[in-house]
Amino acid sequence: MIVPAGKNWHALYVRSRAEKKVLSQLEELGIESYLPLVTTIKQWSDRRKKVEEPLFRSYVFVRCADKDYIPVLNVFGVLKFVSFEQKAVVVPENQILAIKKFVEDYERGEEFKLRNDEELKEGQMVRIITGPLKGLTGRLTTIEKRRQLVVHIDAVGQYIPVHISRAKVEPVYDEN
Repeated sequence: MIVPAGKNWHALYVRSRAEKKVLSQLEELGIESYLPLVTTIKQWSDRRKKVEEPLFRSYVFVRCADKDYIPVLNVFGVLKFVSFEQKAVVVPENQILAIKKFVEDYERGEEFKLRNDEELKEGQMVRIITGPLKGLTGRLTTIEKRRQLVVHIDAVGQYIPVHISRAKVEPVYDEN
């Protein structure tokens, strides 16, 4: 994949429930942007409906150069760049690809249960060793009697559940 020179992925914090509008406005400006959406079923008292919702509420990802910061911030609904020490945090390309892969797998309904293995314990940190999520780390949790790997996306501070086979992870041991 060819990355445009001088452009990096960043996370934007946007007004609540304005994610899709912000995405549309960014695209109109010609700024590459990404809003991970997942389809869920909403239940009301009289009906059920499939609805596309953001995976991370109030966040939109943009790939832009430093010169594009002001036009991005001027988009209605954008509150700020996610930053650390007043500098916009760069979201690594592999994390954006991991999110895209997760959304694809989620939409296809793919789920890979971990086999029972004594070396892995609930709450333990694990690293993905193969596939498009390679190199990402997460904490193993138990939800509804299933084991699943939860990948922490650092730049946004959000967790996404990733169902993955045991053969694709290894334990991460404390180096101390």
